[in-house]
Amino acid sequence: MVKLHTATHHYDYPLPAVSLAYFLRYPNPYSTHVLSTDVISRHFDPVTQRLQTVRLHLKRSKLPTTVLKLLPKGILGSAAGGDGKSFILEKSTIDVREGWMETESRNLEWTGILSVVERQRYTRTRERAIAADVEAADEAGRSAGAGGLLGLAKDEATDVTTTVTFLSRLGQPKLLGSRRKGEASSPSSSETAEDEAGAKPGFLSSWSTAALQRTIEATGVQRTRKALVKSKEGMIVVLERLRTGGLVRAVEGMRRDRELVVGGEGPWKRVWQQGRDGGGDGDLT
Repeated sequence: MVKLHTATHHYDYPLPAVSLAYFLRYPNPYSTHVLSTDVISRHFDPVTQRLQTVRLHLKRSKLPTTVLKLLPKGILGSAAGGDGKSFILEKSTIDVREGWMETESRNLEWTGILSVVERQRYTRTRERAIAADVEAADEAGRSAGAGGLLGLAKDEATDVTTTVTFLSRLGQPKLLGSRRKGEASSPSSSETAEDEAGAKPGFLSSWSTAALQRTIEATGVQRTRKALVKSKEGMIVVLERLRTGGLVRAVEGMRRDRELVVGGEGPWKRVWQQGRDGGGDGDLT
């Protein structure tokens, strides 16, 4: 059974600023569990004027105690306590001219226990002369940094619709394998009698698996509700940094938040210092 969770939010900032904050949101004080972010690919289509980006996030993760109690021993391997790290694949498409951004994020670890796919659509709430907006955004970006984007359209805002899909496949491969095996062979009358004798335990086992899946999915929904609140707060922090100090303050805030996560003398500080001294051109996202 698939569970869905839908939420909406409103940002009192124009779409160009919100989309920029989206790419600068890690790290922030509400996402200390995010360890790193890497850009896998980025492509701008000059015809459609759309920017497509694929990123990979590495996060600390912990399975809820409720779920751990339900899982068979040994299923998590080295992460028997539920603690570990997981990769999140993020895809995004931005169309500033039409006024929307779509994102999709999915977990790459523990998908057999629970697969979570989050889709978001950001839309401009007020139509304007789009071409003029883009030209103004370019000019403001050159003259005043990202802070100019926030001052471009004070009468504009951005609405966000988030849809999260939860699917637990725990126990499914074994059940499907047994079903396919049964379809491949034509049972004799004696085998049919034996199957009927074992039908009741099999039914109870399937019911138990379905109940377990529903419990895991319901737990995922509860955690996601809390995570979406923190995600919104983190975005607001980044947007305020952009508003008050442009890109300089936003990136400086990222550096401070990163030090809180990995320590003041960690490898991220060395990378940051090399970039400032001209010794490297790493991607800050």
